[in-house]
Amino acid sequence: MSAQTTLVIVHTGPVTVQPLSALAPELIPGVRVVNLVDDSLLKDTMAAGHVTPEVTRRLAQYMMIGQDMGATMILNACSSVGEAADAIRPLLAVPLVKIDVAMAERAVATARRIGVAATVQTTLDPTVRLIERVARDSGKQIEVRRALCEGAFEALLAGRTEEHDAIVEQALIGLAKDVDLIVLAQVSMGRVADKPGGSIGVPVLTSPRLGMERVAETLRGHLERAA
Repeated sequence: MSAQTTLVIVHTGPVTVQPLSALAPELIPGVRVVNLVDDSLLKDTMAAGHVTPEVTRRLAQYMMIGQDMGATMILNACSSVGEAADAIRPLLAVPLVKIDVAMAERAVATARRIGVAATVQTTLDPTVRLIERVARDSGKQIEVRRALCEGAFEALLAGRTEEHDAIVEQALIGLAKDVDLIVLAQVSMGRVADKPGGSIGVPVLTSPRLGMERVAETLRGHLERAA
């Protein structure tokens, strides 16, 4: 890929910056990565219990700024605002990828009983709706079970990472008893699935690698069509 190729990632908090940036040299070598971070997007969404028109407008502004910065593609890094990103897509002249779509597609393709775990309610609900929509589009019957890891997100923000990991791990172990596969709705939860010696009991999907693989695939197709 050309050194002039630019991926702009819009984040709603700092916790997604490192995992996604770390995958870039491997999966999209030579691509310039620009991170736009505004944690008020997620905080305001959580406070309201849903994505507000004000959050949608700010998200649109960041994506338009990314486009003005020369983005070849924009990546939405937060599932909580994923449905707002869908509404913004027609306004953009460059492709928009959502971090969790590839994960949802993999889950539906490989399992019938799917567990969805999140540490934030406003991320849990949109992720479930995404998986259900992917299943409808593919004509597949699935069952979705939810698990909200209460207190984990607050612990992570406060720097209590061990507490966060323990809460999430226990929730995943409990959820695994009733499902064939678990989807982690947030990038920040991936650290628990990657923990050495972990024993969740069923396969666990996380969005960073699958999402960045989708970015690489979409970038290649976009650049080939533009050539």
